[in-house]
Amino acid sequence: MQQLHLKLHFKGLFGCLATLLLIFLTWTIAPAAYAYDNPDLLPDHPTAIIDLADSLTDIQEQSLEQQLYGFEAETGWKLRVLTQFDRTPGRAVKAFWGLDDRSVMLVADPRGGNLLNFSVGDDLFDLLPRTFWIELQTRFGNQFFVRENGEDAAIMEALESVEGCLRRGGCQVVPGLPREQWILTLITSLIGGLVFGFAGQPRESSKTFSWQWALIFSPLWGILFIAFGIGPVVSRTAEWLPLVRNIAGFVLGALVAYLSPMFSASSTSET
Repeated sequence: MQQLHLKLHFKGLFGCLATLLLIFLTWTIAPAAYAYDNPDLLPDHPTAIIDLADSLTDIQEQSLEQQLYGFEAETGWKLRVLTQFDRTPGRAVKAFWGLDDRSVMLVADPRGGNLLNFSVGDDLFDLLPRTFWIELQTRFGNQFFVRENGEDAAIMEALESVEGCLRRGGCQVVPGLPREQWILTLITSLIGGLVFGFAGQPRESSKTFSWQWALIFSPLWGILFIAFGIGPVVSRTAEWLPLVRNIAGFVLGALVAYLSPMFSASSTSET
């Protein structure tokens, strides 16, 4: 029995040693991983764009580079572009470009769920808050926009939004109203009108409109119509057509809700 116990003990010890030896051999034989700081991928000449993922054509890259240098000379804000896929220079780009508190680096990497990422200097947050960069990333870097318009369009339109906002002295939101966002504001305006119309239905035959109930429900329909229906439109675009459509949607919803008892009463009398 004692000999059996010793055999099992040596067998377990031998298994542990074999496992450790296998780990050691794997560590020594395995190829070295790419370093996060890889300056070998940097170009040998000054440039504002490092396109490792070939997201831009040569003509687009030349035009965009002239645009970025011109914008920097005009305003003092430094914008740089890095595209990458399976290789990245990592932190080496910070010294290569001399990134500081007045710099923005756009990183386009299609491997993640969103194409765009931004490295933003501290001085820019006074003009463009963090919510601006989140909205910018989700608007132009999402997979649907990239699939329909391409990586090049996502990069250039994001940069145009940043340049436009910096020229005007800052933005709280990303300029422009995408169709999907406008449809959402139209829906909230319509629902706000329905709430307003239902609340204004007269509870007494002597009254035409119940202003008291409409005021009681004003926080609900006011948030739906003003905060979610009007606010996103006027803060993102100067066009009047989306605003008129949202107001018309609110009025239509209010009329439908307010007149619904009359329609139901007429149909009942006919029956």
